[in-house]
Amino acid sequence: MSPDEATNPVFGGKRVFGGVQGSGGSRVATDGRRLAVSRALGTAAWVLLIGGPLLFLAIFFAWPVLSIIGRGLVTDGSLDLSGFAEVFSRPRTWRIIGLTLGQAAIGTVLSVLLGVPGAYVLYRCTFPGRRLIRALVTVPFVLPTVVVGVAFRSLLVQGAPLGFLHLDGTLAAIVAALVFFNYSVVVRAVGGMWAHLDERAVDAARALGAPPWRAFTAVTLPALTPAIASAAAVVFLYCAAAFGIVLVLGGPRFGTIETEIYVQTTQYLDLRSAAVLSITQLVVITIALRVAAVARGRRERALGFARESEGSHPLRRGDVPAAVVTAVVVLGLLLAPMLALAVRSLRTPTGWGLENYANLAGTGTGNALAVPVWEALANSLRIAVDATVIAVGVGAAVSVVLSRRPRRAAARGALATLDHVFMLPLGVSAVTVGFGFLITLNRPPLDLRSSAVLIPIAQAVVAVPLVIRTVLPVLRAIDQRQREAAAVLGASPGRVFVAVDAPVLGRSLGLAVGFAFAISLGEFGATSFLARPERPTLPVVIYRLIGHPGAENLGMAMAASVILAVATAGVMALAERLRVGSAGEL
Repeated sequence: MSPDEATNPVFGGKRVFGGVQGSGGSRVATDGRRLAVSRALGTAAWVLLIGGPLLFLAIFFAWPVLSIIGRGLVTDGSLDLSGFAEVFSRPRTWRIIGLTLGQAAIGTVLSVLLGVPGAYVLYRCTFPGRRLIRALVTVPFVLPTVVVGVAFRSLLVQGAPLGFLHLDGTLAAIVAALVFFNYSVVVRAVGGMWAHLDERAVDAARALGAPPWRAFTAVTLPALTPAIASAAAVVFLYCAAAFGIVLVLGGPRFGTIETEIYVQTTQYLDLRSAAVLSITQLVVITIALRVAAVARGRRERALGFARESEGSHPLRRGDVPAAVVTAVVVLGLLLAPMLALAVRSLRTPTGWGLENYANLAGTGTGNALAVPVWEALANSLRIAVDATVIAVGVGAAVSVVLSRRPRRAAARGALATLDHVFMLPLGVSAVTVGFGFLITLNRPPLDLRSSAVLIPIAQAVVAVPLVIRTVLPVLRAIDQRQREAAAVLGASPGRVFVAVDAPVLGRSLGLAVGFAFAISLGEFGATSFLARPERPTLPVVIYRLIGHPGAENLGMAMAASVILAVATAGVMALAERLRVGSAGEL
């Protein structure tokens, strides 16, 4: 080989570098193949992250719901909208809609008015026991709605501590229970925002002579508006879709769209009316979801520009009014019903004792139940484990996708649409979902009527939006520059996710698991359709005991409610302890 041939970059069709033929070309080819494989795997991973949850939602949410609506609106294979005119011509329908919107509006206003002072006291002031009270405030939100209804009845019925007020079975009782349930939503959302506000602007206003109320309305309140609006929209959504609370406390006098769907479906088998009401409810809740999404986006942008606060301060003389309001709410509205429930569970026909708890090993007076309560609790725990695995898996995958920040406007719009789609289960009656399961998942290839996964899947559908709302804000808080720096250093998309996103995702899953498990334990709407008498869940058992006359059955319902409340609160307390870092606000 001549010197010219040796230095020629191409010799005999082969590349020559440093006297070694083909080695550089092999490396280039190998690197190219690795890059192609990496890109293919990355594409497959994103397709799985997006396609899997969408397929889950399509099969176990869209299909059942659309089937119910179709059965009510399609006659002899053609669209028939006469059901709308028929349903909306009834005075009962307008009364139901008015009650739904009225109680939701009142519950939302009261929750905000009481929650804002609580957010200030619990997130901007320091005092002994603050963390304990924060945890206590969170418990009502995750309590089963049936338990909340039973707790308020134990406080308001004749002979109870507040029986003299004659509020049992009134709209006031329902609204109080709704505020009890949603108070923590306002406290967490507004308090999380308040904790990031820079107080120097308030101090400047005070130095210029503004009184405290003026500094609050002119400086603090405008900064908190996105968080307040977001919390109010979410509270309105939960109030409008309340089921167990209204069913237990309202009775036949105070129905809502949610309970009316249940009545029309189970008692009258009127699918046409149920379909029309489902569509009506979907429209109302979709509007609330849209408002919540806009407000949440403004809140997240405000948090992104917010300066970290200099820390909380000890309670001051000017904080006394807010502290008094918070103390009254915590003691009078949150603790009193639960204490009344616990005390009532210890009252027996022969005096005080644990007889009601001992009776849980039986089936109640007149064989009100098909199985003992303890067996129902075991069923609930097994189902909750399965539902949590499904909900967290689907919710975490969706959160990873939604946390991306694409540069193209079309891609950002697609992600926003995907976010709205996975929030839809919050806006559809759980009763509709449960009944839809019965009429769609009853034949091959998805005949799940006798399958053990039927109820866990239904409960997972309900829990997925809460998992997303818990995990997504944490992933969105990751600095995009960390991902970009890892990519510049040569990391593949999968390696970037493992190095940057996965650790943060793992830290946020503790609370998501707790919420999913607690929601599953207390889910009643869909489960009331799907649970068989021989395999009931604990909320279904409690409702059946309430519906059967007899002091023993009522006492058993109280005892079972206490056990379910303790189990739910214990799960959330454990999730809070296992959580590292901060998770998203609901």
